[in-house]
Amino acid sequence: MTPVDDVLLNFSPGSLQLLNGILAVVMFSIAIDLKPEDFKRLAHAPKPLIAGLMSQFIVLPVMTFGLVLLLNPQPSIALGLILVAACPGGNISNFITHRAGGNAALSVSMTAFATVGAIFLTPFNIAFWGNLYEPTRTILRATSIDPVSVAITVGFMLVLPLILGIVLNVKRPDITARLRTPLQWVSMGIFVAFVVLALAANWNYFLLYAGLVAGLVLLHNSLALAGGYLTASLAGLSPFNRRAVTIETGIQNSGLGLVLIFGFFHGLGGMAVVAAFWGIWHILSGMGLAYVLSRTEAAR
Repeated sequence: MTPVDDVLLNFSPGSLQLLNGILAVVMFSIAIDLKPEDFKRLAHAPKPLIAGLMSQFIVLPVMTFGLVLLLNPQPSIALGLILVAACPGGNISNFITHRAGGNAALSVSMTAFATVGAIFLTPFNIAFWGNLYEPTRTILRATSIDPVSVAITVGFMLVLPLILGIVLNVKRPDITARLRTPLQWVSMGIFVAFVVLALAANWNYFLLYAGLVAGLVLLHNSLALAGGYLTASLAGLSPFNRRAVTIETGIQNSGLGLVLIFGFFHGLGGMAVVAAFWGIWHILSGMGLAYVLSRTEAAR
């Protein structure tokens, strides 16, 4: 069996462009729920938002690095975990937070702020934590990842649709009211279908190497959820807001992770399998957690 660090998955440039487009549509579908007033409201009570962003961009990367040091996985797998932890919250987190009885408005705002912050923080966290660990530092040097290029990719794929969605919601709320629900379901359906097709094109690799990452991804996702809950608890947030922060930290934008892996790391096997497995598992764990939490109403 070829070592996972030497495997390059099948993913054409056309497929990468399609994934970019899908993620842009998903982000646009979230942005049409937002108005500038949402951001102003958070400015008057910023603690939940600040706690959530700290949980995503500080607590989760630190915990991930500790996990890598403790378990010492193969380098490409370790870098895959670091990269996923460096991504902003996943788009489906808003839906899952709503199902869990948490503060969906806070979740949407966290996604928006984290997406904007990801222009700088995602490439920074990949470079910073990846270079602290010798095996992943070797991969980063070999690929010569350019933080500016990563920032441009994130900006065009996530931030531009975010701005366009907010503008449309302000200018033509009648249109966004009609688009909101069907667009969210269609965009998520297309994204899930794309992940399934991408897995099918690399199914043999996935079967060979999924066993190497399954336990790590489950543990990593559990740490992410626990880190979100702990951060929100230490910040003294209400259960209503705590649910949003917990889920937002545990649902990562693995689609963005795949774009970065195929765009900058040439589809490196261990990284891609980690991101793909995350993309499947965090939906299952998030929906399972939402079902459990929804059985009791959260105090506000």
